[in-house]
Amino acid sequence: MPSFSNDNLDLAYFDEGEPAGEPVLLIHGFASNKTINWVNPGWLKTLGDAGYRVIAIDNRGHGESDKPHETEAYTPEKMAGDAIALLRHLEIPQAHVMGYSMGARISAFMALAAPQMMRSVVFGGLGIGMVEGLGGWEGIAEALLADSIDEVTEERPRTFRAFADQTKSDRVALAACIRTSRKKLTPEQAGEIALPALVAVGTKDDIAGSAQQLAALMQNAKAVDIPGRDHMLAVGDRVFKQAALEFFGADH
Repeated sequence: MPSFSNDNLDLAYFDEGEPAGEPVLLIHGFASNKTINWVNPGWLKTLGDAGYRVIAIDNRGHGESDKPHETEAYTPEKMAGDAIALLRHLEIPQAHVMGYSMGARISAFMALAAPQMMRSVVFGGLGIGMVEGLGGWEGIAEALLADSIDEVTEERPRTFRAFADQTKSDRVALAACIRTSRKKLTPEQAGEIALPALVAVGTKDDIAGSAQQLAALMQNAKAVDIPGRDHMLAVGDRVFKQAALEFFGADH
């Protein structure tokens, strides 16, 4: 798997799909990786078949990328910097960008830092929670650091611990990441984002917050509901894929 260096870290990515197509950069969610978030649910195939060049990064702390254990390594600004550096490494002047959950937050900070490098942006699995904060994340760092999953009783922390164990993740790195990666956007920052934007959230997602409320804060955003899907199941949903294809295909 190819990799590049940024901020003294070695970061993995893939560059697939149609080489001559419009590039789409994919940024995965917390405790996931480029394969789990984008290959397994069919996004690579969907976008590749539609003629796009499909690029996905393993965020620092995840997948095959380096995994620092310091909390200060995981600010959304630094992870957005990794995504910007990847596009520069590949000599791509401008790309569509799509992030899911934590990846949507990273995409928003990328849109603030380097809007000229983005043709459009899709925020999946994160609505107004990007601005107002997310409930129910207490205890996840502690669950990741517990000696055994048997010590974890709360449902959501236990789910993330089980996922981290299943993916053989670096739990210390993930615990550091969860403590700093959830930095909120201010309403003013959301209002600065003028790129064409799509906010897509499952109707049963109890993490993301309202897609419509986030879209309303931005200058050029629209919201789409992913019917009957929760935070985990919305990722590969065909309604989400169709909405993203139509959005990317629109003449921005």
